[in-house]
Amino acid sequence: MTARTALIAGATGAAAKRLIEVLLEDADWQVIGLSRHPPATSNPRLSYLRCDLSDREACARVLAGCKAVTHVFYTARAEFGEGGVEDVDQNVAMLRNVFDALEAASPDIEHVHLVEGQKWYDVHLRPARLPTREDDPLRAPPNFYYDQEHLLRERQHGRAWTWSASRPYFIYDYAPERARNLVSTIGAWAALCAERGSALDFPGSARCYAALTELSDATQLARAIVWMAGAPAARNQAYNVSDGCQFRWQELWPRIAAHFGLQVGEVRPLKLAQSMADQGAAWERIVRRHALQRVPMQDLVSWNFADFLWGLEHDNTTSLEKIRHHGFGGAVDTGEQLIAYLQRYRESRLLP
Repeated sequence: MTARTALIAGATGAAAKRLIEVLLEDADWQVIGLSRHPPATSNPRLSYLRCDLSDREACARVLAGCKAVTHVFYTARAEFGEGGVEDVDQNVAMLRNVFDALEAASPDIEHVHLVEGQKWYDVHLRPARLPTREDDPLRAPPNFYYDQEHLLRERQHGRAWTWSASRPYFIYDYAPERARNLVSTIGAWAALCAERGSALDFPGSARCYAALTELSDATQLARAIVWMAGAPAARNQAYNVSDGCQFRWQELWPRIAAHFGLQVGEVRPLKLAQSMADQGAAWERIVRRHALQRVPMQDLVSWNFADFLWGLEHDNTTSLEKIRHHGFGGAVDTGEQLIAYLQRYRESRLLP
């Protein structure tokens, strides 16, 4: 018999894939995933429910049978464009729909976790005070993370469950099912550079190339989230979560180039969403030459995401003092992990 049942809203998103894996490492967990497009599973402790979280009636209907949920992990996000202000009303409504349905169905909820992000500090719009700290003053709204956390705190009044929130930066992973991923973006760009016989240029701004930054490995994030769900010190707390390894692209780019057998090129700011729009034929040649899986380029990489990421021109670093002081350790070498994920794409015959 399993003692805990996790419900993961947004179960096919960037933060959820490794969270499911980490939870299932412990035989005490049963996991239910909510998704508009649920994948198949053969794990007896993992099941999926099809649900559009923006549909209030669908949430109530689908979640009515989830009577044994003890932990809620909310990792969902409304559809959004890169950069800018995301839809506050829709994101809050989706979270409220899940809350309303679960409160009616499941009386034994112990903990609710909300995945937020470094957009809490408005780093996507302007420079923040660095390193970002969890108790930094709120920036000028609108920011849907503020409203979601307010809803979480409000709903907790008079209830026994606790809450927590994680604030990762850009999440990276081996995730061939998801195009919005830094790893596959870098790999596809490198493959196209090699195809035309050029060096590996950096397609972002010079300021981005030199800026101090960091990333959040998906598995590191997942382990931190599971820690938050069980650690007494983490009750009703929010935490930054990153690799704990700061870098500059100008330092990491030569390692990436070497992985692909390329020379380091120039800093050459591009709008990749435009310049890569006609590269479908080149990608087909790469697929044939290297006997890759026949995955269309647009299913493997999001050039809009690349333009947003490599267009950020200011430093961004997060303080991990709070999470480490409260008991979660561990760190990831971002460069090594990024290369390891690129190698996994190669071994899966998705990238050359």
